[in-house]
Amino acid sequence: MSELIFKQFEMTRGSFIETVESISKITADVQPEGFNNTIHWHIGHVLTITEGVISYPHPITTHLPANYIELFGTGTRPSEWKGDVPSVDKLILMLKEQLVRLQRIPSGRLNQRLEEPFMGLETIAEFASIVLLHEGIHIGLIDAMKRVIKASN
Repeated sequence: MSELIFKQFEMTRGSFIETVESISKITADVQPEGFNNTIHWHIGHVLTITEGVISYPHPITTHLPANYIELFGTGTRPSEWKGDVPSVDKLILMLKEQLVRLQRIPSGRLNQRLEEPFMGLETIAEFASIVLLHEGIHIGLIDAMKRVIKASN
């Protein structure tokens, strides 16, 4: 089971990185009509939320600056950004580094039970599977945003 989860992270993250590297930095900061966020925000959001799997049971690690929750957490928006916002290039580099750390999670840790079930999920492996789904959803949103931005130009 652990090999499958690690392979899924590698494939999903590879697809995510390939998608976002194909987008210009200007396009990444456009917020198309009908969308709450920018592609730039989605990149940081995926990085920040995925960190929860690596750092569990701690809410944040030293691998991400403390302000990333304020910038990219659920319910945040680029229109409310204050302070130092990392560039798209920096976020992509951090996504690549995060994948390496994900692959170093000891496979036995995946069977560890969560302190409290999350959305019916009880183990780190189950939690990881929902994070994979989350990342896939954001790949689709980014692709849709890219097409809407291109069509509006």
